[in-house]
Amino acid sequence: MPKPLKASTNIVALRQRYYQALPGKEALVTLINEAEVAEQVYNSNAIENSTLTLEETEKILLEIDLDRFITEREIFEAKNLARVVGYINKKAKGQELTLEVIKTLHSMLLTNIRTEIAGRFRQAGEYVRVGSHIAPAPEKVVDLLTLMLNDYNATAHLPIISRIAKLHLAFEHTHPFVDGNGRIGRVLNNYLLIREGYVPINIKFIERQLYYKAFNEFDLFGDTKTMEDIVARALSNSYHKRLAYLEGKNIVLLSHYAKTNKLSYANLINKAHRQTIDAFLVKGVWKIALP
Repeated sequence: MPKPLKASTNIVALRQRYYQALPGKEALVTLINEAEVAEQVYNSNAIENSTLTLEETEKILLEIDLDRFITEREIFEAKNLARVVGYINKKAKGQELTLEVIKTLHSMLLTNIRTEIAGRFRQAGEYVRVGSHIAPAPEKVVDLLTLMLNDYNATAHLPIISRIAKLHLAFEHTHPFVDGNGRIGRVLNNYLLIREGYVPINIKFIERQLYYKAFNEFDLFGDTKTMEDIVARALSNSYHKRLAYLEGKNIVLLSHYAKTNKLSYANLINKAHRQTIDAFLVKGVWKIALP
């Protein structure tokens, strides 16, 4: 049996700390999850070229008027994705991920946007392209997704970051829907993480180029390493944030920590990106928990 990756070992340790600190503080975790919805929605939509800022996304979800004209589609993209995120936070633990569940999530995502294709896989003659990648024929979608789920379920003995990365890459490679594949793919990551007792992740817009690189490496070489790194760092980030609150630590700006301790801020930022320190990103700002 292969030696566990260092990142996977780190995730196991963080998960253990999380469950040790959790009892009696479940309501706090619920608040953290709710506070993250706007960020998850913003980042996922921004990866798909939405023009909404994080502030605008927050205003839409709070039903606050915006200062500029926003298309109806972008408004529904924000509201619908927030609804999907809320749904999986409540339902994932008690509901197995199946093809029908995937279609239900897609229906929720595209209602009032492209209702005619919402909740159904690509049909005969419906081909899609992402960059230079042309997705498999519509007739192969169901078989490929079934294989994807079977492979995920059959590899429960492997590290979670490897399983999530491979499933995400397989889903996006298949591109089963006419529209909304990226958003649903990222939703499925969290559906499975929550279902297996992990915390949700937020793949950031600022990592979009690396994220695209991961898909390209998978399509060309079947390589999953870059996506595994993205998932591992995102999961570590989520745990560091929750542990900062659950363990009652003092949370400060990373820039303040660097200045106070006369450390190189650039060096700390590099460590934060690599998740080798207990730093986490909130609304584009790095913070760190002190003992």
